[in-house]
Amino acid sequence: MGSGPVIRRLDDPALPWQRVKAQRNADGSESSVWEKWFAFRADPPYLSLYARYDPGMVVRRHGHRSPHVVFVLEGEILIGDEVCDAGTHIELPQGEQFGPLVAGDAGCTLFEVMLGDPRSWSDDPEAFNETCSERGVTPLPDPEIDFPEWLEDLRSRWIESVQPRE
Repeated sequence: MGSGPVIRRLDDPALPWQRVKAQRNADGSESSVWEKWFAFRADPPYLSLYARYDPGMVVRRHGHRSPHVVFVLEGEILIGDEVCDAGTHIELPQGEQFGPLVAGDAGCTLFEVMLGDPRSWSDDPEAFNETCSERGVTPLPDPEIDFPEWLEDLRSRWIESVQPRE
């Protein structure tokens, strides 16, 4: 308490783009999800991030262990059967899932906030496999993430402070 606001800017060199998901497309190119984490807090737990999905990127149907809010800033993303373009607000209550998520032909840019434990879960991997197969997409192993120093300390304290979902 008493430390005032924490202000971060998109062009801050301490906020590098992190490649968090990747896939090989039918034409041999790669698409990825890139994120900048503005806040990753342990107490109370929450995460806010700026995300960029390359064109055609597919993310599995999933939920988070907390309420999750997504706002589409640019482009469009298909969430299940719903096209969500710039200006769309998506609220995902705790315990709910959405997706698969498929970025549009120009990709998309999102602002996201997870209001608690941001770890994800899925009970429908088959939907992801079907979407990837239909699009000729092969998921690649999750890239290694280089956590910024300020985030690594917060992340380690956060991981120690949360309990796994029952």
